[in-house]
Amino acid sequence: MKSNQNMILELKSVSNLIKRRIDNIFSHEDNEMVTGMQGFIIGYLFNHKDCDVFQKDIEEEFKIRRSTATGILQLMEKNGLIKRQFVSYDARLKKLVITTKAMDRHNLFLEGVNNMENDAKKGLSDDEVKSFIITLNKIKKNIE
Repeated sequence: MKSNQNMILELKSVSNLIKRRIDNIFSHEDNEMVTGMQGFIIGYLFNHKDCDVFQKDIEEEFKIRRSTATGILQLMEKNGLIKRQFVSYDARLKKLVITTKAMDRHNLFLEGVNNMENDAKKGLSDDEVKSFIITLNKIKKNIE
């Protein structure tokens, strides 16, 4: 490794490659584009379908600003991927509910992400993967 390599630039480069590949998972699917972030939100809602999930939870989970979350969720609602429903215990809150349409796309997205995960781990030992995850978590904590 060159001593003048910028770690953040390398992380950004990998992040861009990941985003591009994830966005391509749905690119040929019935001409209705679902972005990678929407796919991850669908996955989050799928895994938390027995809980009340709110926009705030999405913001925290994905480290995105409120305005970003609002735009993504509004588009997902418009495209029939989520619904917002009032909760009985607070009239001000609307929980996010995954639709059947989104559940249908969840398996396709999950398969694509799992394939990419396997490709990314090629040639890496379990110890290297563990060390990498530990390092990434330290970096994330340092810059939060």
